[in-house]
Amino acid sequence: MRITGGTARGIPLVVPKGDAVRPATDGMRQAVFSSLGARVAGAHFADLFAGSGAYGLEAVSRGADGGVFVEQNAKAAACIRKNIEAVCKSAGTIGARLMVIQADARVVPLGGRAVPDLVFVDPPYEIIGAIAGPLFAKLTEVLGPKPDAIVVFELPGELELAPDGWQLLKRLGKGARQPTVAFFQRVVV
Repeated sequence: MRITGGTARGIPLVVPKGDAVRPATDGMRQAVFSSLGARVAGAHFADLFAGSGAYGLEAVSRGADGGVFVEQNAKAAACIRKNIEAVCKSAGTIGARLMVIQADARVVPLGGRAVPDLVFVDPPYEIIGAIAGPLFAKLTEVLGPKPDAIVVFELPGELELAPDGWQLLKRLGKGARQPTVAFFQRVVV
């Protein structure tokens, strides 16, 4: 698994041994960032259920200004810290604009230093049904000052999400039992 684009392209990412995380594939991340395009440069992000930190680190490599990684698993959080060091060294950026919070992404307040422009959500598939509604309700509050913020949510192809107050902009990937990514934005009335 490697960074697929930007100044740190090709940098390998470490992941914890075992099944503690299910990293987003290189191809899926490349498709996501091709879709986001110029929105990434200068953006602040939140990478929830971060695993290896691949989504957020891909954003850093492509010019994001800073962000927060939220991961509950201690081994995965340690891998994120190692990955930040490698990507920032290659990209010539300062890791101080990045923060790793070892906690459950469902309960962490995200409105700290900067309201995110991009939120990457890649939870364990088996909990999506239980967390999607409350998580989107929380994001509605957190992203209040940024109505054009994008939520990038990885989910299995057979699952449909229609959170209240949010519109589906785009979905990448198809097929049951295949990872897909849905792009959501708040409905502003």
